[in-house]
Amino acid sequence: MNKDSHALELEAELASAQRQSSVYVYEAPVRIWHWVNAAAILVLCVTGYFIGSPPPSVGQHEAYDQFLFGYIRFAHFAAGMILTVGFLGRIYWAIFGNHHARQLFYLPVLNGHWWREIWFEIRWYLFLESEPKKYVGHNPLAQLAMFFFITIGVSFMIVTGMALYAEGAGQGSLYDDLFGWVIGLVGNTQRLHTLHHLGMWWIVIFMIVHIYVAIREDIMSRQSIVSTMISGHRTFKDDRMD
Repeated sequence: MNKDSHALELEAELASAQRQSSVYVYEAPVRIWHWVNAAAILVLCVTGYFIGSPPPSVGQHEAYDQFLFGYIRFAHFAAGMILTVGFLGRIYWAIFGNHHARQLFYLPVLNGHWWREIWFEIRWYLFLESEPKKYVGHNPLAQLAMFFFITIGVSFMIVTGMALYAEGAGQGSLYDDLFGWVIGLVGNTQRLHTLHHLGMWWIVIFMIVHIYVAIREDIMSRQSIVSTMISGHRTFKDDRMD
């Protein structure tokens, strides 16, 4: 490679770097909640699976010889409390944070442009569009998915989980006073266990899709995705507006 072509490549790289810009999108409380929430959900899914399908070792000894299932339940309950407190904190920050922090809790269903953008994003994820659009916050399809899987899904899991915990806490406990009505609404605790278990798989499906899409978009889209939830800054890879 001669010196002139090397100099041209350096100029092109500098021009590309100058075109890149970033916007501060996700504030620290949102980023901290995201990763704490992800860790809590992971622990809840693993321990919840074992609660529904206990490992074989649990039945091999007398209860006084082991406490494995007790540790599993403790980890599940602790992660559930962390998830609940974190979610309440996330609601607080949706009120007092920037407008990107509120995207998780509302859908602009009366906005026709928003629905058209959802259709575009579906086509992009199906490889029917040649190039993605730019979004500072969540794209409309991601906002729709987050609302149903996180806002609605996590709320459902917290309420049903607390209702199941209330059964163990006993009648007259604070948990029974706050969530005991859920058992009566559903009919019985066996049905509530089933709904809670199905809710776990609802969240698991979302986590798989979410991780795939985040990595795919980081590679194929025109803006950063994964690093944005670490630094808070969304970096754009070109200087075109749309």
